[in-house]
Amino acid sequence: MNSSRGRPRDPRSHEAIVSAATELLTEVGYAATSIGAVAARAGVGKDTIYRRWRGRPELVFEAVFTSTDQAPVPDTGTLTADLTALLQDLVDEFDAPAAAAALPGLLADFAADPVLKARIRSDFLAPSKERLLIVFERAVARGEIAAGTPVDLVLDTLAGAVFFHVGLVGEPADPQLAGRLAAVIAKGIEIR
Repeated sequence: MNSSRGRPRDPRSHEAIVSAATELLTEVGYAATSIGAVAARAGVGKDTIYRRWRGRPELVFEAVFTSTDQAPVPDTGTLTADLTALLQDLVDEFDAPAAAAALPGLLADFAADPVLKARIRSDFLAPSKERLLIVFERAVARGEIAAGTPVDLVLDTLAGAVFFHVGLVGEPADPQLAGRLAAVIAKGIEIR
């Protein structure tokens, strides 16, 4: 996705762009969060943004829905507790004001552009899958689940439940939500 030509990327510019996008989403909503507005707020040129992201949907998705990808993978000793930690991060992401502002516009853009939808899945959701794979490998080693548990399906189930409850329905994030969802999923895939 990112090109390696030219001078190296400045991580401060990246952070400024992501922060500007998040702030604008919260203040003015998705429709008014243009690349030009983000560039002006971040103090960079539009070309700087377009070198990193193909457009507003990808920038917004990364700014709002990928913050947990850099967090350490939980290793609590049990599948349920590991899933609870991962889910709590996801609940926190979806419960943020910028997420509520971004979701309707992002969903419309994804529905209108199958190429964009495929890119988001392959480029941005891959780290979430990798984190879940590590959790599953540990659970397999502990004998909690069988090898071959469908990671993609479990990830979709986890993300879908959080998306529906917090993002779509707009329910306030119940402090017990992550633990309850993790217990349901772990029970469903445990070795019996």
